[in-house]
Amino acid sequence: MKNFLIPLTALTLCVSAASAWAASGTVLRNDKLYSQPSATSTVTGSAAKGASVNILAKQGGWLRVSSGKTTGWIRLLSVRAGAGGIGGAGLGDVVGAATTKSDPSRVVAVAGLRGLNDEELKQAKFNGDELARLDNWAATTAQARSFAGQSGLAAVNVPGLPEPRPQQASSPWENN
Repeated sequence: MKNFLIPLTALTLCVSAASAWAASGTVLRNDKLYSQPSATSTVTGSAAKGASVNILAKQGGWLRVSSGKTTGWIRLLSVRAGAGGIGGAGLGDVVGAATTKSDPSRVVAVAGLRGLNDEELKQAKFNGDELARLDNWAATTAQARSFAGQSGLAAVNVPGLPEPRPQQASSPWENN
């Protein structure tokens, strides 16, 4: 019987420690949960605006969260960490910095707020496929004019800026 209690106790401690490390958060907008930290991965569920989640991990601009029986990856800016996160300068504080208004009198430097750290930036490579996907979001001139017309916007001709000229010496002594 004692041999059975030791593994059970260890398992209980591990589970309680893991839940202690998770930060609580609130979903800011209806969003999907993905199987991987990528919008092209399989959708595993959804999170409704205002839902409470446990933040389990952070990778790039994504958070791994659990809500009830559903676990998945959600965009970093779709979640606000609740009650100050998991303690000074932790995951919850970074998420909170990304999703809450800041005090303008307080200077705060946050590195990697958009989810990129130094190592990820060093390993960055050109991806033509992603650039092509981005081009699909471009609006044509006709689409832009249609949208502007529906919104009550009017075209205005703005004169171009004059060509820059070299600075003239204000004193004959400056050229000496």
